[in-house]
Amino acid sequence: MSVHNPDIKRVTTHTLQELKSRGEKISALTAYDYSMARVVDAAGVEVILVGDSASNVMAGHETTLPITLDQMIYHAGSVVRAVKRALVVVDLPFGSYQGNSSEALRSAIRIMKESGAHAVKMEGGQEIRESVVRVLSAGVPVMGHLGLTPQSIYKFGTYAVRAKEDAEAQKLISDALLLQEIGCFGIVLEKIPATLTKQVSEQLQIPTIGIGAGPDADGQILVIHDMLGINKEFKPRFLRRYADLHTVMLEAIAHYVDDVKTNDFPNESEAY
Repeated sequence: MSVHNPDIKRVTTHTLQELKSRGEKISALTAYDYSMARVVDAAGVEVILVGDSASNVMAGHETTLPITLDQMIYHAGSVVRAVKRALVVVDLPFGSYQGNSSEALRSAIRIMKESGAHAVKMEGGQEIRESVVRVLSAGVPVMGHLGLTPQSIYKFGTYAVRAKEDAEAQKLISDALLLQEIGCFGIVLEKIPATLTKQVSEQLQIPTIGIGAGPDADGQILVIHDMLGINKEFKPRFLRRYADLHTVMLEAIAHYVDDVKTNDFPNESEAY
């Protein structure tokens, strides 16, 4: 295991393109606050996504829909202040870009100006084409997101794997090619069959980042609270837990409570 040199040059959208060209995988994780983002950045990931998953893991909502643009800007600013190396991408939240390209542009500009982030992410293909084009026209880099798009959960009615049927798979391929053509620098592919991920990734010049999409995407992303085992309720097949911080934290806090109750903390050396 190696922790990357913090002096290494910044990751840009161009860096990601170079990694794909070399066949080197791209690592990505979410972060929502300063302290966590410092650790994630120091560990060497290329992309930090300030995801609207903050709605779930930070605010306790059932879906990503309730989080607001102001809240996303708050989380994004906290992350940007911590990051020295990674590319920081921020989700445009539900209702801030769909169906209104002027609103999309205003939302993206606010994120870039007020948080200092490097790019935004938007869910959907053909149906949000105008919004993506408008945001790109202002010089804001855009990452796409296809497959399971959590902001549309009430339309899908389930978090099941998407694009298993041929018609939906063909639409996903055509949407991916469209997003590339209009200028997106990369695309997240969420919860789709691994064979489809391979097909899309080989057809595209821009990098794909998978989550629950098999090993053939150009990179992978997970939610930090899930992969560290802070959140133990979420157990999809695609999630690999790299730690059990829920247990570590629970035991540490219980130990602290016990020490306070028994007057063991603070001791003489911890007092002034």
